[in-house]
Amino acid sequence: MTISSSLNASVAGLTANASRLAAISDNIANSSTFGYKRVEADFHSMVISRSGGLYTAGGVRASSQRLIDERGSLVTTSNATDLAVRGRGMLPVAKASEVKAGNGSPEMLLTTTGSFRTDAQGYLVTNSGLVLMGWPANPDGTISTYPRDTSAGLEPIQTNVNQLTSEPTTSMTLGVNLPATETDSTSAGGDQELTIEYFDNLGKSENLEITFTPTVPATGSSNEWRMIIEDSAQPGVTIGDYTLTFDDSQTSGGTLASITTTTGGAYNAASGSVIVSVAGGPLEINIGEIGASDGLTQLGEKFAPLQISKDGSPVGNMTSVEVDANGLVHAYFDTGITRTIYQVPLVDLPNPNGMVALDQQTYSPSPESGSFFLWDAGDGPTGDVVSYSREESATDVAGELTDMIQTQRAYSSNAKVIQTVDEMLQETTNIKR
Repeated sequence: MTISSSLNASVAGLTANASRLAAISDNIANSSTFGYKRVEADFHSMVISRSGGLYTAGGVRASSQRLIDERGSLVTTSNATDLAVRGRGMLPVAKASEVKAGNGSPEMLLTTTGSFRTDAQGYLVTNSGLVLMGWPANPDGTISTYPRDTSAGLEPIQTNVNQLTSEPTTSMTLGVNLPATETDSTSAGGDQELTIEYFDNLGKSENLEITFTPTVPATGSSNEWRMIIEDSAQPGVTIGDYTLTFDDSQTSGGTLASITTTTGGAYNAASGSVIVSVAGGPLEINIGEIGASDGLTQLGEKFAPLQISKDGSPVGNMTSVEVDANGLVHAYFDTGITRTIYQVPLVDLPNPNGMVALDQQTYSPSPESGSFFLWDAGDGPTGDVVSYSREESATDVAGELTDMIQTQRAYSSNAKVIQTVDEMLQETTNIKR
């Protein structure tokens, strides 16, 4: 019985070391595979109780585990949508075949890195057929509130590289100097005109026609102007009519002293702005606060539009897509505007090593991994998303080769034990002779 147990233990040793060699060979074969997680083989002894003072060999069993929580080094690439997770958390992806089949919501899989590029349908997909998943943004770029313990709100990220977009002008700032000499009694009182372009809701170019008319008194200086605002989209309609009075004191000379509204939105002293109604909707015009020198002023002899700024843009084409550290997917247009179109969350689990390993460095949550939670990148326990980067394999080739030498020696030793047991059994057989 003791000799037989030695034979069985050695056979178990051969099997266990063969299993370990399989794990080592898989690790070495994937030493250049981006995002590969190393497999570790572990041995467990089998103990059989003694009987009559004799020791009985129990042998060994091998178990393997994929160390999904181990991370490889990050390497820089030239593709903006090459993504890697720096720290804890994983990217949600789905199989492109399931996405394009359109049979309901695709199964959420997890990975730590991927080289995503747009395909013919605009999906961000890898060469191996994994589509990046995210929450869609609202038209204003905000992200709605989605449940964090389910993947139900996630959608395959799809961009339209031929998309056109524009942004209407909703606010502008006027930094204009009006000539103080024009409000003198000796002045001819000529109008000062200013045309400012803005963009309507359809991306069309329109103009605000602003006319400044000085009030010329019989004697002295009035320091007063009338500002009339017209909209080229509404010919003949005055959308704003204001009387501007400027300070001529020694400390605040040239700044606004008061504003009287005749037509248009009332002057807001707190923000220094008025709101007028252009054809596309309300437009806020900042003309400066009372006593401030950064808006409309009255100094010297020259009419000078010093600083005029506005938001909005004309129609532009999408040029590129990038993902920032917080997982927000931004679309860039040739007009210089940027729009947030999706947010990619990072998925975290209590036991990442308990997930089911699948092809293409993807993993599926399981009861052993625990319930997952979708975090904003950089929030909670998760790390951040790094673009222009890939995660290298977690395999240490030098360490694997060292383990291979140890495994080979252990395998040879177990084979030697079997040979020795065979010789001992032969000797036992020879006793009969």
